[in-house]
Amino acid sequence: MEFSKKLQQLPTQFFAALVQKVNSALAEGRDVINLGQGNPDQPTPQHVIKALQEAAENPQNHKYSPFRGLVELRQAAADFYKREYNVDIDPETEVAILGGTKIGLVELPLAVLNPGDTMLLPDPGYPDYLSGVVLGDVNFEVMPLFAENDFLPDYHALSDDVKEKAKLLYLNYPNNPTGGTATLEFFEETARFAKEHNIIVSHDFAYGAIGFDGKKPISFLQAEGAKEVGIEMYTLSKTYNMAGWRIGFAVGNADIVAAINLIQDHLFCSQFPAVQQAAAVALTASQDCANTLRATYERRRNVLIEEAQRIGWQVTAPKGSFFAWLPVPLGYTSEQFADVLLDKADIAVAAGNGFGQYGEGYVRVGLLVSEERLREAVSRIEKLNLFNS
Repeated sequence: MEFSKKLQQLPTQFFAALVQKVNSALAEGRDVINLGQGNPDQPTPQHVIKALQEAAENPQNHKYSPFRGLVELRQAAADFYKREYNVDIDPETEVAILGGTKIGLVELPLAVLNPGDTMLLPDPGYPDYLSGVVLGDVNFEVMPLFAENDFLPDYHALSDDVKEKAKLLYLNYPNNPTGGTATLEFFEETARFAKEHNIIVSHDFAYGAIGFDGKKPISFLQAEGAKEVGIEMYTLSKTYNMAGWRIGFAVGNADIVAAINLIQDHLFCSQFPAVQQAAAVALTASQDCANTLRATYERRRNVLIEEAQRIGWQVTAPKGSFFAWLPVPLGYTSEQFADVLLDKADIAVAAGNGFGQYGEGYVRVGLLVSEERLREAVSRIEKLNLFNS
């Protein structure tokens, strides 16, 4: 049997290949410090677990969920946006429940584009954006993200032809992999740009709860005119350490939300009702757990940056997310440096070129191990004498 042409066209799963390398090293009995993953290392808050346990015992939750998800979760998403961002969301028409936002990001091109249409993607960016390109049979153009522009795309640098062809634009702030953050002014510029060129905007707000130095990340929907042109996708994976639960939502423009709901009517029957009820508790209960988690990542960030600078590694602290985007030493490509760290120091990082051509020259480091392990990792790197101290 041969796979379909569509499956054969899908990009290689970057993270799967990384996991395979790490697992091979672990199988050899090596003490690998895995900084290449994007998997939260802390447990889901206890009150959310308890809510799931109680909901799972209710026989009513053993039936099919409504196709469009539980009313209480849609309402919780709306309440969350009002409380956190002062954005009004209609729970009936402006919320789509997702089995994790990866699903939303991959299915959106199928829902709002036609074969041959063009979408704009950040580069470097989350590799799975490309899965939606292939499955939707659409084209894409990249928007380079450079450090000198705070890892924000420059719309003026796009050609007139690209601006006119583009139908869909993806953004992601706080950014994976760069750790950059967006300003309200940038989002307002985005809304104006999208309206002028009739482009749909989808903001991937996966790391919305993780901003550093006292600065709370901005929601795209806070920008004037944002709801006229786009949506925002929010996952509970990072804010509440619920990555394995596979639950999130899209909010914003009612027409775009309707398109997502319609395609999902044909692909899914929503999520296990007990998971949805627990997610509603996470969104509406005390947010102390999310604040504690953010503080944990900030302490880890500070340790990593201070230690890296101590050994002469010229790095810049990320402004948000749980990743650091670090330049490779002179004479190395991203992949070469990542391989050296794994082969000679038992440290796994994600090579920057896995996030796009403009990721070359960097590695992504996850803040997903303890402060002690981060110190140990930098100490191992120091022994390689790759940087001038």
